[in-house]
Amino acid sequence: MQQRNLTRRTFLGAASTLLLSLSACGAQQGSEGGSGGATGDVDTLTIGVTQDIDSMDPASAESAATRELLFNVYDGLVKPDTDGNLNPAVASAYEVSTDGTTYSFTLREGVKFHDGSVVTAEDVKHSIERYRDSTTGGSLVSAFAAVDHVDIVDDAHVDVVLKEGDTDFLAYFTIGITPAAVADLDATPVGCGPYKFASRSPLENVILEKFDEYWDAEHAAHVPNVIFKIVSNTDSVGMELAGGSLDLFWRTPEAQLGQIPTDQFTIYEGGMNLVQALYLNNARAPFDDVRVRQALAYAIDPQQIMDFVSGGKGEEVGSSMYPAFAKYFMPELNDTYNTDIDRAKALLAEAGLEGGFSFTIHVSSAHPQHIETCEVLKEQLAAIGVTANIQEIEWNSWLSDVYSAREYEATVVGVDASALNAPSMLSRFASDAGNNFINFSSPAYDETFAAARAATDEAEKTDLYKECERILSEECASVYIQDLPSFVVLSNRFEGYEFYPLYAQNIASIKPAG
Repeated sequence: MQQRNLTRRTFLGAASTLLLSLSACGAQQGSEGGSGGATGDVDTLTIGVTQDIDSMDPASAESAATRELLFNVYDGLVKPDTDGNLNPAVASAYEVSTDGTTYSFTLREGVKFHDGSVVTAEDVKHSIERYRDSTTGGSLVSAFAAVDHVDIVDDAHVDVVLKEGDTDFLAYFTIGITPAAVADLDATPVGCGPYKFASRSPLENVILEKFDEYWDAEHAAHVPNVIFKIVSNTDSVGMELAGGSLDLFWRTPEAQLGQIPTDQFTIYEGGMNLVQALYLNNARAPFDDVRVRQALAYAIDPQQIMDFVSGGKGEEVGSSMYPAFAKYFMPELNDTYNTDIDRAKALLAEAGLEGGFSFTIHVSSAHPQHIETCEVLKEQLAAIGVTANIQEIEWNSWLSDVYSAREYEATVVGVDASALNAPSMLSRFASDAGNNFINFSSPAYDETFAAARAATDEAEKTDLYKECERILSEECASVYIQDLPSFVVLSNRFEGYEFYPLYAQNIASIKPAG
């Protein structure tokens, strides 16, 4: 990578100054644009996505992109809004015991599944018990190992009892309630969300249809048909939008924005709500030595990365928490490792690596922002004698080889929150966590995290979670970089796009303009 490329990408970022700044939690504005679009059809919304979904079953969903789609098909007992509140959904009301062990839900009357059947207490019990089964797999599902049992009090009331008190657990009940009668939800997805499954062509598209009997009339879908079209070549996004084959693309590469005709599209900007980092396999030498991890952290410059990848936009992060989690986000941790090449070299020398070393960064070929981040990291690390080799792999291979098998040295990816609570970002770094894909092991972290989960006083709990973040930063579990910006491009034939403080895309809010 040559310096002129850095300069070129930074210049392209200047084109994005026409965008109006938006908060990641909902309020947004867009650039002015004319009316009309390439197709003129407002009965179908075509959304471009960069990767295929991994499952239509919420119990097996792994990737954030899959959960974004499933957000529209399945509703949970509670549902998040754009401000981060958890509102009653399939449950019309809930109560939490003082000790945080029992969550009591009153079921909403008359909620229907997409197959026309009515949601029952048996369906709720079946759903929670199914998520509790560790063999089902998904990243949110692992939290349900904390459930001891589910009691049906009567036809309208269900109690979920935890093994230990946890006042943060409500956020996990956003996961979809599914019918007990449907055995294979991947093949036959049936939820009670605003959209129902119509068809799926692997590696091509997923098609959803408006569910006319959705329980929440105020938040029902507006557009009858939605096509999630897989766009594997992100370099073509601008052309596909301009040509009319796409109506919506979220997380548009910054370099593609200059190709967007602003008389036909509105560009929104928010945060991606993730922590992009150079994630290191702490069980692999030399990354099992904290001094080596710290040396890499001292060698990088997050602002230079943001300048190259996203025109200077995005927000630096210093631990595993992003800014939309304002209650827990600690901007002071951004200064734990300010760029210091001499300090980085000294740490390598202390670790017996004075001459540097080589390692490989595995990165998903479906995510251009992560690939570009790798390119800058390669250049920055060369300044301390470290050679970073970039190996692009397909997303499914990343999931199987890096995330599941942990057969890697380092990777660049974005870690997001599967639920609106601190544990959804922090639980994966406990030594015994099944999704601890970086193999981080710290007695201090384990003790602090366990204390946070057990605490019932909210102020004490918050302080303990922040201490967890401080430990991750000081022990340099990973080399933290940024929350990437999200550039959302929407045809002016539609309106109503909303940002959420977590990975969620509420297609039901989008409607024909005017």
